[in-house]
Order: sequence, then C-alpha cells, then structure tokens
Amino acid sequence: MEWLSQSVEAKLNSDRLWWKGQVAGVHLDGGHRDLRLDACRGLALWFIFIDHVPGNTFEWLTLRNYGFSDATEVFVFVSGYTCMLAYGGALREQGWKTIVARSLRRGFEIYAAFVLLVVAYLVLIWGTCSGSFCLDETNTRSFFESPGTALIHVMSLQYTPVNTDILPTFVMLHLAFPAVLWLLMRSFTVALAASFFLYLMVQIYGWHVPAWPTGELYFNPLAWQFLFVFGAWYAGWGAGQLKGIIRSRATLLLAVLYIGFSLIVALSWRFEPLTLLIPDVVSGLLYPIDKGHLAPVRFVHFIALAVVVSRFISHDWKGMIRPWIVAMIRCGENSLSIYCISVLMSFVAFMILKEVSGGLPMQAAVSAVGIALLIAVATLLTWEAKLDRQGPKLF
Repeated sequence: MEWLSQSVEAKLNSDRLWWKGQVAGVHLDGGHRDLRLDACRGLALWFIFIDHVPGNTFEWLTLRNYGFSDATEVFVFVSGYTCMLAYGGALREQGWKTIVARSLRRGFEIYAAFVLLVVAYLVLIWGTCSGSFCLDETNTRSFFESPGTALIHVMSLQYTPVNTDILPTFVMLHLAFPAVLWLLMRSFTVALAASFFLYLMVQIYGWHVPAWPTGELYFNPLAWQFLFVFGAWYAGWGAGQLKGIIRSRATLLLAVLYIGFSLIVALSWRFEPLTLLIPDVVSGLLYPIDKGHLAPVRFVHFIALAVVVSRFISHDWKGMIRPWIVAMIRCGENSLSIYCISVLMSFVAFMILKEVSGGLPMQAAVSAVGIALLIAVATLLTWEAKLDRQGPKLF
C-alpha cells in the first residue's frame, strides 16, 4: 500500500491541510495520472475475465483460489483511491458544484453502461442459448419468463444478470462520493467510523439494498462502501498515518501468517485432506465467508496482501515498465468499457467451452484470445481518447 501513495505524496504541497478546508491539487489527467493504479485495475480485469468463465482451469492463475479475497477487492479499493485523487484534487480549483456535477455524470455513465450491457447480454443469450442450463447459469430465466417486469427492475438497478452485478454498486458509490468527500474533509475519523458502523450493521443484522427476484443485490453497497471509503481515506490521509505500521516487521509477519492461513483454508475447498488442518472451532468462526457482504476475513485478507505486496514492489516504477504492464495500464485506464466487454466475452468463452470443446487447449485459447482482445480494445480506446483530448475516466 505504501507504493501506491508515493506519486500522491510527490504531488501534495506539504502537510495536506485538509482540516482547514484546503484540498491538495492532485490530478489524474495527462502526465499526472498514476499508472500504477491503472496497472492494478488492468490486472484485476484480466483476473475477473478468467474467473467469469465457468470451468476454466486457468482460474488457478488468479487470486480467487489462494485466499479469502479476490480481484474484486483490488478493483473496489483502487476505485475509491482514484476517486479521492480525481475529485479531491479538483475540489480546490473548481469547487463543490463541479464535484457534484462530475459524480452525477459519472454515475449516469456507469448506469447507462449497465443498462446497455444487460441488453447486449440478453440479446447474446437469446441468440446463442438452446437449453435451460444457460438461463440458470446467467441468472436470466426471470427475464425471459417475465421480460416486462424484469426490464423495469433493470432500469431501477434491482435486477442483474450474472457478472453485471457489480455495476449497480458502483453507480451508488459514485453518486454518494461527494457526501463521502465532504465528511472526510470535516473529520476523516468520523467518516471512517460512520462507514465502519454501516459495514458492521450489514455483518450483524444483514442490512442490504433490495433487489429482484433474489431479495438483495449480490454486491451489497452498504458493505462494499467500507472498502471504497477506506481506499479514499488512504489516498488522502492514511498513507501518511499508516506508514510506520506498514513498514513494521511485526505487521509484515502478521500479514504473512494470515495469508498463509487463508491459503490453507482456500485450498481446502478444493483438496479435502487439507480440511483436517482446520479445527472445527476455527471453521465455525470463519464460515460463512460471504462475498456479497464483504465478509471481514475477506477485508483483512486484502489488507494483508496489500501490506506484503508493498514490501516487495520496487520503488523504481519506471524501470518496471514492460509491454505486458503497458497492456495492463491500457485496460485499467478504460476500466468501465473493458469490464463490460469482458462480461460479454466471458459468456462467449463459456459457450465455446460448452458447445465446442472443454479441453485444456481450448480453455487456454479462449483465455489468451479473450485477454488479447481486451488489450486491443483498450489500446484503441486510449488512442481515440488522446485524439479527442479526453483522458480515460474513472470507474
């Protein structure tokens, strides 16, 4: 986590006088954009694409099988982090009206992308599926049985086919960000405490946002907002306040031990003999590990990963730039478009594995071709954005 904050600290003038109402002039456009954040999002998008293809052996290359958290946590944290950099930096120069207008516009863009994605997804399913298994696999049976009702719930962000369910949560997080930023500027302690209290109510009482027909959104925004707000806080204040803790050997040791424990538990889901290493008492405390409500063990696992990664990534970022990292950056800086395309491509890959061949060579082919297409589209979008003099946007 320390390495994420370095470019921010270089841009801030001195002490971050947030408590006096002064907002640091941090920007994400042009040469000031922190490419490391885009690289993280790009890699997360590749992992998400691979994980979204059922029966894909190459999911063993992603985070999902080696601990409690996965690429989703990376994506949400980095999104909160970059929102603080973008909106917080613009606040001092352009004021609250601009911040509110930008958040409303971005929230609407994600909303429009969600609706268009669902429509394209449904058309693709209607044109390619020939059995009920497909409707169950994609959570679209409700639509095809009652399209009018389902469409109303799509428009109201209450119905989400499989793999589109993170987008309504991002719409809500972006629309709420001006209020989050206002509260962080007044008192980041109160802001974090309020965010944590809401998260705690989800864990204890199951607070959720209603949805159709399941009863609640899979990615509960009342829970995931905590990681989002934590990312925003870390971008503005946390990097400096946690610097000593993150560099501590004791913190590193605890993080490594927790990651090791998480690894054993996660592998036990696939290899039954490993369950003997986990006492029943521990299992009782761990389960259920609810992804939709961002179970505490997932949150802590992400923090532990961030601590360990920050200790082993070189500070000389320019020296690490390679073609494959540039490819990650291209995907990360066009994250909304690439995510939507990856959802459609993962469904196509699933159908190929189901109808043509599910062997390892075909799994490798659809995974490699899919990521190559994502990179190609992202490169084209970046090229077009530069011609149009508009930088890539936040997700």
